[in-house]
Amino acid sequence: MPRAGWKKPVSDRRLSDLVSVGVLTRVFPPELVDEVIAEAGRTEQRNRTLPARVMAYFAIGMALYSEGSYEDVLSQLTDGLAWASGWEASYNPPSKSAIFQARQRLGPEPMAALFARVAEPLATPMMAGSWLAGRRMVAIDGTCLDVADTVENAKFFGRPGVSKGEQAAFPQARIVALAECGTHAVFAAEIGVYSESEATLTERLLPRLEPGMLLLADRGFFSYGLWRQASGTGADLLWRIRTDAFGPKAKHVRDLDDGSWLAMLRKSTDRESEPMLVRAVDYTVDDGRGNDTSYRLFTTLLDPGEVSAVDLAAAYNQRWEIELILDELKTHQRGPRTVLRSKSPDLVQQEIWGHLCCHYAIRTLMTDTAKHSGRDPDRVSFVAALRIARQSVAPRGRFPP
Repeated sequence: MPRAGWKKPVSDRRLSDLVSVGVLTRVFPPELVDEVIAEAGRTEQRNRTLPARVMAYFAIGMALYSEGSYEDVLSQLTDGLAWASGWEASYNPPSKSAIFQARQRLGPEPMAALFARVAEPLATPMMAGSWLAGRRMVAIDGTCLDVADTVENAKFFGRPGVSKGEQAAFPQARIVALAECGTHAVFAAEIGVYSESEATLTERLLPRLEPGMLLLADRGFFSYGLWRQASGTGADLLWRIRTDAFGPKAKHVRDLDDGSWLAMLRKSTDRESEPMLVRAVDYTVDDGRGNDTSYRLFTTLLDPGEVSAVDLAAAYNQRWEIELILDELKTHQRGPRTVLRSKSPDLVQQEIWGHLCCHYAIRTLMTDTAKHSGRDPDRVSFVAALRIARQSVAPRGRFPP
């Protein structure tokens, strides 16, 4: 509440000029936010209480304060407002309905574009857990998020089936993410409906791969076609492969000195494509618990002199980092068992992109901290960084009148 006798100063600045979002504006500067909004054609045509720039930060703020109401989130973003000479009247924050309408005007496209413009791998050349044989280790995986149970969301996203022919309580959106193993930075993602497979969404992410990367993937991702497409990007691959009757049949070429072997790979029904040369690594893990599971990896790194079979097996363990990344997003940032609040497909996608932008901003902060302290980014606590990011939003008195 304003103090007695305060008077609101005369100013032509808008709310978008006064919102402070701490660490978020450091990663997503206002000028860039305005630029992507303009490119998406979502710049407002008249002076509004809640302009598009504010709503872009609001979408990220919803991820930072996922359990807060609309009014709570906006209050956090505008809590830095301070006036030197006071107020004549109380500040009346926009209503929940006004915030909802402003979210609709923004839509999901500017948030997707903002993430695409900013997100990139963060690891420096000497950063621990980030490199193998000069390649940047990245991993791909998918997950599903419960969304609000509305007719629109159910029709668009669909629901998973459960026992006895029934359907789950909530519709689900499917996400596939491409992330850097060493820093946990998600630098590309695709959002789809529940019925879309992870492989389908992965194909849309392949253009983000480039030479100098090493893509790690679990056995559920392999198909002859997807392997050919992914290797065609110039990136190297290290994927776990099924060893049962449904696994790919590779034609043995020759054994290598380190215990791995070269093989030709081509689908039996494909008579036109050239066979693909791969290197196979078979191994077991002695963890003291009698684990007799046999693991098989395929890779495009063919030279044992460049990287040994043992090093490849050890490096594949980095694939689990993306499981931790998804846990950071779903359990800590979003909150356990939390359903996304948005009640329409466009706003669900806007909310998810907001979560991805928020996670990337936090991971940027953590990577910078690790660089300055000379530590492994894995040794920096995500929960602590999330708490600091929340505290950095809207420091009081940051903006003069």
